[in-house]
Amino acid sequence: MKAVKLIILLIITFSSSLSFAQSLRKADALYNNRAYLEAAEIYTKLPKTSAILEKLGDCYYFNSEFEKAYEVYSKIYNPNIIPQVSKTFYFKYFDVLRGTKNYELADEVSTKYLRDTLNTEEFKSKLQKIVPYTYELYNITSETSASNFGVGIFGEKIVFASSQNPDNPQYRWNKKPYLDLYEAQVSKKDTISLDNIKPFTDIINTKKQHESSAIFTKDGKTMYFSRNRKKRVDIDSTKIAVVNIYKAELINNEWTNVEPVSFSSELYSTMHPALSYDETKLYFSSDMPGSIGSFDIYYVDVLDDGTFGEPVNLGVAINSIRREQFPYMSKDSTLYFASNGRHGFGGLDLYSSSLKDNTYLDALNLGESINTSNDDFAFVVVDSLNTGYISSNREGGDNIYTFKRILTNRTYYIEGFVTDKVTGELLPNTTVTLFDKDGNIIGEMIVGEDARYKLETEPNRSYYIEGFQPKYIPENVYFNTNDSGNIEFNIELEIESYKDAEEIVTDDDKGNTFIELENIYFDFAKWDIKPQAAKTLDVLVALLEKYPRMEIQLGAHTDSRAGYDFNMDLSIKRARATLEYLVDNGIERSRLTSKGYGETQPLVPCGDNCTETEFSINRRCEFLILK
Repeated sequence: MKAVKLIILLIITFSSSLSFAQSLRKADALYNNRAYLEAAEIYTKLPKTSAILEKLGDCYYFNSEFEKAYEVYSKIYNPNIIPQVSKTFYFKYFDVLRGTKNYELADEVSTKYLRDTLNTEEFKSKLQKIVPYTYELYNITSETSASNFGVGIFGEKIVFASSQNPDNPQYRWNKKPYLDLYEAQVSKKDTISLDNIKPFTDIINTKKQHESSAIFTKDGKTMYFSRNRKKRVDIDSTKIAVVNIYKAELINNEWTNVEPVSFSSELYSTMHPALSYDETKLYFSSDMPGSIGSFDIYYVDVLDDGTFGEPVNLGVAINSIRREQFPYMSKDSTLYFASNGRHGFGGLDLYSSSLKDNTYLDALNLGESINTSNDDFAFVVVDSLNTGYISSNREGGDNIYTFKRILTNRTYYIEGFVTDKVTGELLPNTTVTLFDKDGNIIGEMIVGEDARYKLETEPNRSYYIEGFQPKYIPENVYFNTNDSGNIEFNIELEIESYKDAEEIVTDDDKGNTFIELENIYFDFAKWDIKPQAAKTLDVLVALLEKYPRMEIQLGAHTDSRAGYDFNMDLSIKRARATLEYLVDNGIERSRLTSKGYGETQPLVPCGDNCTETEFSINRRCEFLILK
């Protein structure tokens, strides 16, 4: 009897194991094919291992259901235990924490696991000082449950992507109809709304492909938009629906010649096209080989014959190791884009970057008045530059919002401390001067005992700042003020003393700083520069050329073998002769002073009983650094 019970137990155990394995394989297959909602239904019924919990959380995460994802991911996270999770788990958990406004724990995860120190409260405070605009938003697609996003300006109309066509098949990722492109009039009568909403023609809209992110040339004859290819490709054992940019032409009021652009590929995505204001460049997002993150922003030149140049990555000022998408270039050459790889509030946030000297400045988060803990993306401004559209899922589904932006009052500063480069000590009384890129003085101050300086600047300008202290080498630091970080730029000016920089410079016990050179010898009662003295002075010339702000005093001393008045006159003449030699060799007279000391400052106070050696020591030239 016992044997029968054991056999039954083994059969039940085997059946359960088989059922679990089959269910897991089915759920993983759905997950790998991005049918996340279907996969989640199965994962919820399986044993809660770390691997299964992570995939269940992913199903919610990839559909922006952050509350559900947080509930699942938090069962995995334990700061005292390293769970068996993917390499991307901590970023996803961090993103979900931001998306649920658990910013304190998000900061902890970012700092500990992502190696990116973050203090969100300080970040918020900083943005309140530096963001150039505040935004007033109004939802214009809230009356429909469909996903609506991605506005393009088409004459007097707007064009956007929507899942509102019930005749389209359902997309397994989110169980909503495939996206189509629609055009509409924006009514501004009593409230802002969309009127005369119409789908584009079937040559643009397809049944089992997504169309989105349409843009148009100013003449309305050329259209670029995103569409996924029908054929999925197998990348890292996962079937991926590659998205490409397509181009269409309006001929005789009909859209035709709909083809992928030449820089698209079947093996990677190109999406979210955007034209520069002069239409000579086409910006887009892509995960092509060589990208910094999962998606980067690129541009191609639009050539005169309608063909395209090679893709150019916009670099680390724009692109992070995560995802940058939905670029938009305004007519003032400001680039707007969405990213989840920079300091922000959760999901995709909106950023801007100014183009200066063909280089993009570090990107600026647009702030809490427009960014939320959910996805905020697809920023577009109209010609006024103060009104436009964004897309966001802040209220659940994707919706389109109009915005009006209001300029904020901001004062920019450059500030910091001045310290000794070698010792690190503060340097009070240092003169700090701010110059524009052309060398004009913008501001200047002498620092106090705390060695702190603060000077006012303007945004999006190039400057350099100089710290100058007598007996120190002036230090110049070049910087740009931009909308990426501080309007209160903090630069520590580290300046180095001449004595630390040059072996031939030394201090005496009275704090005087001298240049130590071989002694200069003059013939008895003479002051002309002999060839051997000239070689020594040439070393001084080279040092003065190396440090164009250095100022020195040339001091001549005699021995005591003649009368006081004779020696004083002789030393003055020798000091002047030395100065003239330096001037003749290109050193500005304003940097030099000369002084004769006669016999008043002997190094060896031996009076009239000096040896010839002692007389020669006292008969010398000294080079005192004044500045």
